[in-house]
Amino acid sequence: MTVKVTALVMAGKRSGTIDPLAARAGVSQKSVVPVYGKPMIEHVTDALAACGRVAEIRIVAHEPDEIAAIPSIARLQAQGRLAFRPGAFNLVDSVFSGAEDATFPLLITTSDNCLVTAEGYAEFVDKCLAANAGAAVALASKEDVIAADPEGQKKFYEFSDGGYSNCNTYWIGSQDALSAAEILRSGGQFVKYPGRIAKAFGFVNLVRFYFGWGDKERLFAQISRRFGYKLVPVVLSNGEFAIDVDEPRSFAITEKLLAPRKAG
Repeated sequence: MTVKVTALVMAGKRSGTIDPLAARAGVSQKSVVPVYGKPMIEHVTDALAACGRVAEIRIVAHEPDEIAAIPSIARLQAQGRLAFRPGAFNLVDSVFSGAEDATFPLLITTSDNCLVTAEGYAEFVDKCLAANAGAAVALASKEDVIAADPEGQKKFYEFSDGGYSNCNTYWIGSQDALSAAEILRSGGQFVKYPGRIAKAFGFVNLVRFYFGWGDKERLFAQISRRFGYKLVPVVLSNGEFAIDVDEPRSFAITEKLLAPRKAG
């Protein structure tokens, strides 16, 4: 029997601020900024809807009306495949809101992951299931990310077995492992803010991370023992999956990478 997941699409909005990309596009929130001809969140929901491993899609948003007006999302909602859940004050509580009464496992992604394909989400689900992961994070290798965007990301998670970038896609295998979302309470972005690793994972693991001691599996095994569930690094096959739409440069490279896909 094929295991199917509930997908949470995090589409929150920072309180009291207008995202620069949204302001440039003349919309009220980043999730609906047009990217290569359609709202960025539509790229994500289209990929999830086309993925045979995904059952229900839940969009977690503070202002759902503008998103719900997108025709393809309205159709998914009418078909019973998509629902909205209210965003909370912070990312972690928004995950808890999205997870309420959900069928596990959960796949968590973000509304700006325009380049992740249906096949990419299926690859992540299959690898998480094969690893019997309690929780997992999707990564792409440094070489694959640079091949996709040579002028982009300069900092990577460095381990003895290579460098990796976060794909902003996560796995929660069960209700018991939902506490894994607490890792994100500090805001993530551990490469930019290494001190957050100490807060989330402990000082010893910060030292191991900082000096690149051990491969990623060893470090994740240490973290798993700290938290009491199996946390797994899942390496995806396409470096494009690590590129999200954050600012004008990543917006431009995303449109450039989408162009040959659409032409094909």
